[in-house]
Amino acid sequence: MAEHEYVAERLRSYEAESSKRAVGRADRAGRRVDLPQTAPVRLGDKAPDFTQVSTQGPIHFYDWMGDSWAVLFSHPADFTPVCTTELGMVARLKPEFDKRNVKAIGLSVDSLFRHSAWAHDIAETQEVALNFPLLADADRKVARLYDMIHPNAHETETVRSVFVIDPKKTVRLIQTYPAATGRNFDELLRVIDSLQLTDGQKIATPANWKPGEDVVILPSIRNTEADKLFPRGYKELKPYLRITPQPND
Repeated sequence: MAEHEYVAERLRSYEAESSKRAVGRADRAGRRVDLPQTAPVRLGDKAPDFTQVSTQGPIHFYDWMGDSWAVLFSHPADFTPVCTTELGMVARLKPEFDKRNVKAIGLSVDSLFRHSAWAHDIAETQEVALNFPLLADADRKVARLYDMIHPNAHETETVRSVFVIDPKKTVRLIQTYPAATGRNFDELLRVIDSLQLTDGQKIATPANWKPGEDVVILPSIRNTEADKLFPRGYKELKPYLRITPQPND
């Protein structure tokens, strides 16, 4: 093992042990006492702000977002096969995110040194360069803010968490995948399309909806109002289930 690899590996082991000690301590009788944990982030919550180092320099999250949407997603560890393919996929999808005014930002609890070395592997194996920031959350500050560490899955590494955050800094989507399963980023884009379409509209998107397909009218809208809001008409299957073409805007 090369010297820099050995140092990085020792650093990672130290960070893991430090994290374990931070989760709990013993009282005077020798009993384990769990320390208070950050409350989980839920839909509709204000996304926690943070400052953390990244492959593109220090990130002040709210400032970095600006008026854009954001996709914040975590990885169990650097130099792992599934994560490598996921980061390559997000890099290839950057034009799609740009079209939707979405910024992507990844996270792993490994060091910035490891991130930089991993970026070379991603470019080599996925044939695309890392074109978005990857947070080096070695102190697990962001991971704990967003409840990305699930002890029953792994005591120190993050699960595959995804958070979609709108320009008002509100959490609009939360996904959690197990370590062995790569994420479906086509589905992520589909949900973002649905969120952006239904914001400000009196509609929702049905199961398996894709952009351009019919949508449903909210049950709270009376037919007299629906007649004005949806000039292309609608089909009433039930009083609460009315199908209409997707609005052009």
